[in-house]
Amino acid sequence: MKVIVAENHEEVSRLAADILEETVRANPCCTLGLATGSSPVGMYRELSRRCREEGLDFSRVHSVNLDEYVGLAPTHEQSYRYFMDSNLFDHINIDKANTYVAKGTGDAEENLREFNAVLDRTDIDVQVLGVGPDGHLGFNEPGDTLCDSAHKEVLDESTIDANQRFFASRDDVPRYALTMGMGNILRAKKLLMIVSGHKEDAMRRLLLSERIDPHCPATFLRLHRDAQRLPARHQHARRFDRHRHRLDRQAEQPEHHFSRSG
Repeated sequence: MKVIVAENHEEVSRLAADILEETVRANPCCTLGLATGSSPVGMYRELSRRCREEGLDFSRVHSVNLDEYVGLAPTHEQSYRYFMDSNLFDHINIDKANTYVAKGTGDAEENLREFNAVLDRTDIDVQVLGVGPDGHLGFNEPGDTLCDSAHKEVLDESTIDANQRFFASRDDVPRYALTMGMGNILRAKKLLMIVSGHKEDAMRRLLLSERIDPHCPATFLRLHRDAQRLPARHQHARRFDRHRHRLDRQAEQPEHHFSRSG
């Protein structure tokens, strides 16, 4: 695992945009796995600027999103389709027919089958990730087990609390979501985690512990052969810096593989 500590969220966003730009320029037909939430917003803003001002071309790029709330229409201001349109797709020259965000309304089981079918036929070149304070990735919530493939997840109370700020009231926060599974995430060719805000506990468990723990899904990133973390520097960064070198050495060891179950 490669860890890059940046001075602030603006620098994190620029470095993350550099990685996606490099991917797009090297392979104009690449597939990007995209995420929502506050962490990637600055990166999306920077990519939009580069498309507008520097000619970064997304016309042949495809994308697949990590997750979507169950029960929200794509026109709902808190749906992840609306988020992606507002923060990225409406500002770059991507063909929206080449973008996929799971459906949040209609038959959830049918939507889930479609989501899994899309993932089964898609090779993701770079998967962008945020991380929750409890270490959740997408809506893979902490627990005794984690799912390999896309599934319908019951949201933890802590996730509902964390997302309450985006809704008029806590009661308005959806209780279910469709999300990529950990196997889907780990099968991406490259993982890019953007970290901002107070995520110290999750980062401590990812960086300082040797355990792969389903109670902190972020620790599964240790199993990936090409994962990069981009945290903004904060009061704990010096401690993380000391362990970054150990993780960089671990990245030179033989690859780990995550096998599909069932």
